[in-house]
Amino acid sequence: MKTALLFSGQGAQTVGMGKDLAANYLVAADLFNKADEILGYSLSRIAFDGPPEELTKTSVCQPALYTHGLATLAVLREKFPRLSFAAAAGLSLGEFTAHAAAGTFDFETGLRLVDQRSLFMQEACDATIGGMAAIIGCDEEGVRNLAAAADVDVANFNSPGQIVISGEQSKIALAVGMAKEYGARKAVELTVAGAFHSRLMEPAYQQLSAVLAETPIVMPQVPVVANIDALPAGSPDAIRQSLADQVTGSVRWTSSIEYMIDHLGITRFLELGPGGVIAGLVGRIRKGTEVISISDVASLDAALATLSV
Repeated sequence: MKTALLFSGQGAQTVGMGKDLAANYLVAADLFNKADEILGYSLSRIAFDGPPEELTKTSVCQPALYTHGLATLAVLREKFPRLSFAAAAGLSLGEFTAHAAAGTFDFETGLRLVDQRSLFMQEACDATIGGMAAIIGCDEEGVRNLAAAADVDVANFNSPGQIVISGEQSKIALAVGMAKEYGARKAVELTVAGAFHSRLMEPAYQQLSAVLAETPIVMPQVPVVANIDALPAGSPDAIRQSLADQVTGSVRWTSSIEYMIDHLGITRFLELGPGGVIAGLVGRIRKGTEVISISDVASLDAALATLSV
C-alpha cells in the first residue's frame, strides 16, 4: 500500500478549521501559535472563529490553509508514528503545503512564502477586474478552443468534465455565454477575488519569482508533483520555477493524480485539509481510488481506525 498526501487549495477554507485539533493536541496549537507570531496577527482567531468574509480574503485563507494542513499532518504523525508516504501534491496553494510536508523547506520558510504569495496575488486581484468560471461536461480541446475564442486562460484541469477558465471579467462572461457552442453542458461563473492562474497574475509571478530566488530550498524527501506539468521537479531551481509558474499557469490536477497512480504506484491518498474537495476530484479522476480525508478530530479518529488495520 503506497500512500500520498494531498493538500487543499484556496476555496476549501471554512470557519472553524483547526479549532478542535488545536484544542485537543498541543502540536497543532503550537503551529497555529507560531503562525500568529510569524504573521503578526491572529490567524488562529480568524481560522477558528471567522468572520467568513475575513477568512475568505486571499491574504488570510492561503496562510490559514497552509497552517491547517501542516497542523493536521503533525497530529497525524503524533497519533500514528508509523505513517509513511511516498509522494505529495497540493492543489494550487496546496503545493506549498506539500513541499513543507516533504521537507523542501521548513514550516516558517513556507509560511513566509505563502504569506507573500497571497499578498502579491491580492494586489494583482485589486489592480484588475478578473473572474473565473467552471466549464462542466466539456473535453479539454473544447475548453481550450473556448478560451482562445474568448481570449481567456485555462486555469484548472480539476477532473474530467470540470475545467476552470480565468481572465478579465467581461471576457469570462462572454465565454460563459458561448460555452454550449463548444460542447459544455453548463458554465458557471465562480465567486472569486480575481483571475487566478491567468495572465492577470503576471505581477504576482514576477514578485514571487524574486522572493523564491532568495529562498533556501532543498530536494524533498519524496516526490512532490508540480501543478504546472504534473511531474516532480528535478532540482531546487526547478522547484522555484514550478512554484512561480503556477501563479499564471494551469493547474494540471487531473494529470497529477494520474501520474501518482500510474507512475509512482500510489494506491491510497490522504487529503489533509477542510471540505473533502480533493476527495471528490480524485473520485472523478480515477473511480474507486481510496481517499481518506482528515480535517478535524472526528475525521482523524476515523482515519486512525482505517490506517491501523
